[in-house]
Amino acid sequence: MRDLSTGGGTGPLSIEHSGEGGKKEGRQEAILRLVAQNFYVAIEEIASLFGVTTQTARRDIMALEEAGKIRRLHGGAVLTTPLETSVYRQRRVENAAQKERLAQVVGDLVPEGANLFIDSGTTCEAIAHALLRHRHLRLVTYSLRVATILSENSNFTLAVPGGFVRPVHGGIFQEDTADFMKRFKFDFALISVSGIDRDGDICDDDHAEGVIAAAAMAQAERTILAVDSSKFGKRAMVRLGTIADIDILVTDAYPEGEILRLLKDNDVEIIC
Repeated sequence: MRDLSTGGGTGPLSIEHSGEGGKKEGRQEAILRLVAQNFYVAIEEIASLFGVTTQTARRDIMALEEAGKIRRLHGGAVLTTPLETSVYRQRRVENAAQKERLAQVVGDLVPEGANLFIDSGTTCEAIAHALLRHRHLRLVTYSLRVATILSENSNFTLAVPGGFVRPVHGGIFQEDTADFMKRFKFDFALISVSGIDRDGDICDDDHAEGVIAAAAMAQAERTILAVDSSKFGKRAMVRLGTIADIDILVTDAYPEGEILRLLKDNDVEIIC
């Protein structure tokens, strides 16, 4: 079971407020932070964590949705707003060692001179660092952070779309960014996602990012998905694709249950 830790992971959230209204307000604040940290949280999990009925948990979710802070989805809730800076910074340090190991594996899989698409996010930033040991690559990304890392190697050919830069994660977007990706052909699309749910869907938090990554995957000969094992069984708001769209899964621990079965059924290579 998850613990209700703060953004820094230093201890349990305090939800003690005077009066019933204060308790409800504190519980809803804690639920919102839990969703922000874990991408998706189920009503049954809220009920168990806070010692309330599922009806109370559902009312909390409805109140937060009415406030425009979350969205109800499949018996739980997901974020509706971009990540706060503090949450994104926390993700950069969470599981940092695992992300570094995954990045090194992905770097080994990429041959010299390859044409690559690289997704945004903290795992892909680690992958960008790992690719710097190559001499010649041709790369496309919509992440300003990834592009900044890759630009350290002057022998790389690097393309980014034009548009507005989103705060916090540095994604570059405009209306035709997905069409920009369709102008290229890639040997590999290197992506990371917020979760792989038990239905076999790969999911992310942001619709615009999902559209761009899906467009790039359609232009790629092979797709490499790099995620740490904490993403197994998690569901986010946007369906990017399915396990069938992945050729190689790079992770830190072997998946289990239905996810493993779906990976095997679709002949996805698993590298741990």
